[in-house]
Amino acid sequence: MQSRREFLKAVFSGVVCSALPLGACRGVAKERPNVVVILTDDQGYGDFGATGNPVIRTPHLDALAQASAQMTNFYVSPVCAPTRACLMTGRYNYRTRAIDTFVGRAMMDPAEVTIAELLKLQGYATGIFGKWHLGDNYPLRPQEQGFEEVLVHRGGGIGQPSDPPGGEGKYTDPILFHNGKEVQMKGYCTDIYFDGAIAHMRKAKKAGRPFFVYLATNLPHTPLHDVPADLYEEYKTQDLSNARFPQEVGHPLNHRANTDNLARIYAMVTNIDQNVGRLVAELKRLGVEKNTLMLFMVDNGPQGRRYVAGLKGAKGTIYEGGIRSPLFAYWPSVLEAGHKSDRVTAHIDVLPTILEACGVRAPEDLRLDGRSFWRLLKGEAADWPDRHIVIQAQRGDRPVRYHNFAIRTQDWKLLHNSGFGPESFTGQPHFELYDMRNDPFEMNNVAVNYPEKVAELRKAYDAWFDDVSSTRPDNYDPPRIYIGTPHENPVVLTRQDWRHKVGQPWGGDSNGEWVLYVADPGPYAVVVRLRAEKRDGHVVLEVGDFRQQKACSAGQTSVTFEDVRLKVGNATLRAIVTTPDKQKGPWQVDVIRK
Repeated sequence: MQSRREFLKAVFSGVVCSALPLGACRGVAKERPNVVVILTDDQGYGDFGATGNPVIRTPHLDALAQASAQMTNFYVSPVCAPTRACLMTGRYNYRTRAIDTFVGRAMMDPAEVTIAELLKLQGYATGIFGKWHLGDNYPLRPQEQGFEEVLVHRGGGIGQPSDPPGGEGKYTDPILFHNGKEVQMKGYCTDIYFDGAIAHMRKAKKAGRPFFVYLATNLPHTPLHDVPADLYEEYKTQDLSNARFPQEVGHPLNHRANTDNLARIYAMVTNIDQNVGRLVAELKRLGVEKNTLMLFMVDNGPQGRRYVAGLKGAKGTIYEGGIRSPLFAYWPSVLEAGHKSDRVTAHIDVLPTILEACGVRAPEDLRLDGRSFWRLLKGEAADWPDRHIVIQAQRGDRPVRYHNFAIRTQDWKLLHNSGFGPESFTGQPHFELYDMRNDPFEMNNVAVNYPEKVAELRKAYDAWFDDVSSTRPDNYDPPRIYIGTPHENPVVLTRQDWRHKVGQPWGGDSNGEWVLYVADPGPYAVVVRLRAEKRDGHVVLEVGDFRQQKACSAGQTSVTFEDVRLKVGNATLRAIVTTPDKQKGPWQVDVIRK
């Protein structure tokens, strides 16, 4: 694919991206529809009344499900960032460099073209509210990827090493980033995201522009320390034991339930539900409900085992409980309430589906893995031959063939359940095969009964793995963070995006390095931020050809290196904090172009 600069130059010249004639896409309104995509974090398939949960209170989401058309075999990745990369680009995340959730492997290549960019070129007011998780620095941020209104946290969630100083773990009154600027907010984070989305819709309506809203909550992801108090008290008084949930079909809940954690998670979900109700009410108040397509989905299975409608597995696994998501599509003037399609679809299909619904033609040279399921939502006859959907996710620097993968057709599913955590697996892969038409709960592994089907799907997977791995010559190298540009100053480097080298990736005594591109030789000031040490020591800063050591005293929280001059080009930055009893890395590093 051509470079982003070449691509966008061609777009603005009217060469490669255009709108379809309004009559070319059946079911599209005379005006371009508004689009709202809601993606929750770790919610899981069973955290809805609409999916059979008898305890959780989700009246607005249940009403949305009832009023929507649905894809009932819709798949996502088993963890956060890979799903988001697929959703934004319509391409498998292994093409995008976003292959893990941290240590620099959740950063998406800036050459990728997002749904926000494509809609913005058609006049849409584009906004993201909540979780991005595809890169925190230029040129990887959402504002460089087509979003003109940005209100997000850093990293993969609040309560992680990417939190800004003073904002550590704050769901209430969080420090967020509004169009690149750090802002102290008031209120609960989910409420703030929906407030931002509603304000964005109002502004777009006033300006006469269609809007695209990507509303990605970081909840009910852990940590679970700060939840809506009234809802938590409500759920604490209820029986949340396994016996309370349906067990008649599928896999029973035979784990030991942590009912306090479940009360906290359900409080978060009900808060999301209340905000979805607010958003739908605002669409009606603005008079745009009948010309707005709203899609609702989750990013992966639930964190830990809980009710998931009898499905097997949870977040991180490639069983149905880890990768199955609801897909509600709400557009009351166009889509029939209650219509359902069981065709196998996935996150990679969302971008082309939105484009078709909006009457926008994808660029001719943009290679998409997904295909539009718009006509399936419409209930129209569609040419939909069986195909392979592949889901794979693992820890590590490079994907490993057969590691924690599933390949799905309409009737069959082949998988290797090697686990998300380890960077590889030992021995030969142990393939499992399921007849999904007759065994949707994955109760019976029939691999030994159908060796020819195992061989067929394994061959298809091998072809897929070879293809996605060859997208670029350096396909699995992480993107570089730019310093010295006018777009971001200071550049804050966090453990979210460092290349981990020593210890546990986010452990207090770990260390790593950041891969950078120096756009300007400097001078720079580099502030090495510390967790206050109990003993005196020193800090060594190494970046490019620069190396300097400075003393630090017990209790000191930062060390500043002045007049750091660098060569233009690729560089690596590392800082080593040494005290008499240990050696470790910094907490964060600020790089300031002076």
